[in-house]
Amino acid sequence: MRLLAGEKGAAREITATRAHEAGLAITGEVFPLEEGRVQILGESEVAYFLRQEPADQAGIADRFFSGTSPCAIISSAMPSPQFFVDAADRRCMPLFASALPTAELVEEIQKQLHRLFRETTTVHGVLMDILGVGVLLVGRSGVGKSECAIDLVLRGSRFVADDIVLVEKLGPATLVGGGNDLTQHHMEIRGLGILNIRDLFGLTATAQGKKIEMVIRIEAWDAEKEYDRLGVEDEFVEILGVRLPSLLVPVSPGRNLATIVEVAVRNHLLKLRGVHSASDLVERQTRKAGEPGTT
Repeated sequence: MRLLAGEKGAAREITATRAHEAGLAITGEVFPLEEGRVQILGESEVAYFLRQEPADQAGIADRFFSGTSPCAIISSAMPSPQFFVDAADRRCMPLFASALPTAELVEEIQKQLHRLFRETTTVHGVLMDILGVGVLLVGRSGVGKSECAIDLVLRGSRFVADDIVLVEKLGPATLVGGGNDLTQHHMEIRGLGILNIRDLFGLTATAQGKKIEMVIRIEAWDAEKEYDRLGVEDEFVEILGVRLPSLLVPVSPGRNLATIVEVAVRNHLLKLRGVHSASDLVERQTRKAGEPGTT
């Protein structure tokens, strides 16, 4: 796009994620119901304006650009009426021109605005694609997350991001994670340094991004702490307002962390199918204890 007029209004804020085809607003008699939306002046709006009497055009343009919209864009490489340029400068509303047809311009603007307005955060951890499930491994530095990830890659899982995971909220219950452009496909292993997972294991060992469906919290084994031994109660963590199933896995010498993580994912998939092993066992035990003659 190129700026035609209204540069002094550059501080106006865009607060809506959808662009709006001006429509009746071009008459200057109707203003958009939702403030903060980009206004698109397409072929219909410009044609309507040019059909008006020259004596009326100045007033129509002045009323339109006196509105609270953050900016207006003329689509389809149409020439801008001089009254638009003059009114935009006078009312300090930025006026842009684009060569894109109206429909494509609206689609492109909304795509960019959704990206800019998306809720994002960063999480310290490792994101993996394990059996098709996006699993976020979190825990203190040095607890073994990256070593676990390498072991999982050797088992056929896909590596997404290490250390800093960029998380974006794409919907009410959808989080997608990935790495940044600089460190993508790279992982730090203490004693080995920085490794490029794609170069080491091939393109199929990595993924650009992945929907996060499960969080596994890894911590060093604490003999003083009471850990869940049944797994009847489901735990959750919240990221950007989205609740995700979570599991705490304590690590100690001799425990194969990668195997435990993979089994946890398989058990998660079973739960999604309605199979809850721990609850089923407790239910059977309860029924058995209630049978006559059982002590």
